[in-house]
Amino acid sequence: MLVIGTVFNTLGAVALFRFPDVYTRLHGATKCTTFGSIFTGLAVVAYGVVLWAGTGEAKFATLALHALLAVVALLVTNPNGAHALARAAHRSGVLPQQAVVDRLAQKEEG
Repeated sequence: MLVIGTVFNTLGAVALFRFPDVYTRLHGATKCTTFGSIFTGLAVVAYGVVLWAGTGEAKFATLALHALLAVVALLVTNPNGAHALARAAHRSGVLPQQAVVDRLAQKEEG
């Protein structure tokens, strides 16, 4: 799971540098880093559960629980943060490049 998380996070970094405008960069980086962080967090959960089952020490169960809570927080906050950033960019006048339809601009006009 750590390898999968690392691959997704690397792809997010590539998207951040390679995509043409703020919206596609935000989209690629957010999706990839969300999945990368989820897989990394799940690896920590699995590590904590395996050690807890093997040793019976409560600190490993606490580690797994905290990592699971972090994964849930990432699932809630990452997409919402990206949405807020994209909307703020649009309101500040940064328009999408090569966009055929801009529904947010249409919604704000009428």
